Amino acid sequence: MEQVTGGCQCGRVRYEVDIDNDEAYLCHCRMCQRATGGVSIAFKNVKKANVRWLGEEPDYYDSSPIAQRPFCSKCGTPLGFAFPDSENMDLTVGSFDDPGRFRPVHHFGAESIHEAWIDTSGLKRIRTEDYQLLVDKWVKATGSFPG
Repeated sequence: MEQVTGGCQCGRVRYEVDIDNDEAYLCHCRMCQRATGGVSIAFKNVKKANVRWLGEEPDYYDSSPIAQRPFCSKCGTPLGFAFPDSENMDLTVGSFDDPGRFRPVHHFGAESIHEAWIDTSGLKRIRTEDYQLLVDKWVKATGSFPG
């Protein structure tokens, strides 16, 4: 087991969790699409008992009669998905401090996959620091570009 950390965008909700692998999955179901505003969401399945909320605990949205979604009510970051009667839950891969370590091993909610978004490897790639308008906005607002 390895302890990894994560949290929301504003830092109000932080967590640490013990994991034993880097396997994750993509959920494409319509509920996840609506809950996140995305075409899919990457999840890491963990044992609830292995999650420790640091500082403030997340708020929960009852997204259906059978499931809840933890999130930060200050910044809106989606943090996961859980069936209340399960010993497991999902944490959003993007909320981990090091999301790049995880690798997808399957798709879920395949009936709602938007195929055009599955393989985007051929699309042009633009780095944020190469978008001068954005850099200028950051410098004007804060004095520097975060990096």
